[in-house]
Amino acid sequence: MIKKIIIFGVLVCLCSFTAKAGETDGMSLMDKTRYNLSETLHSGVYDLYIPLYAWHNRLTYDDEHIDKYNENPWGAGIGTSRFDSDGDWHALYALAFKDSNGYLETMFGYAFLKNWYFGAKKDFRAGVGFTLGVTQRHEYLYIPVPLPLPMAGIGYKRLDLQAAYVPGVKNDGNVLFVWTKIRFN
Repeated sequence: MIKKIIIFGVLVCLCSFTAKAGETDGMSLMDKTRYNLSETLHSGVYDLYIPLYAWHNRLTYDDEHIDKYNENPWGAGIGTSRFDSDGDWHALYALAFKDSNGYLETMFGYAFLKNWYFGAKKDFRAGVGFTLGVTQRHEYLYIPVPLPLPMAGIGYKRLDLQAAYVPGVKNDGNVLFVWTKIRFN
């Protein structure tokens, strides 16, 4: 059931990402993608990412694995982002942090959140979306591996709490990766 909800959420976000009103009317999917990447890259807005927690789903791990895994992913990241005319968030980012086994892991990618706003000033927001990128890990000899993940976030003005879920199998994957993002300008 949860997997179906996550898949549905990602599909909704992919559809909204490719069906922007206004600035991308009449563009092909490739042109919309190029436009969103270019606008995000040249936004002039910079972000700091701080990994907070890597929760290993207790329903899919035995105690032996839970006891040996690191759930404190010390590290940091930088990025550039923007809000489009619909209030949706687009970002390009790079992160480096300590993985579940205590080794360096990197992530580079593009992220998108379909946002809903709350309050009279619309300072509060919540969103669901996805990230598409690559990760590099010790056990894969730091060869870049594709990383399409569902994600969600809540935010207030320049501060966001975001998370992505890494699906997997018994004792592998099934990790909720949580970070905070601070926008500088």
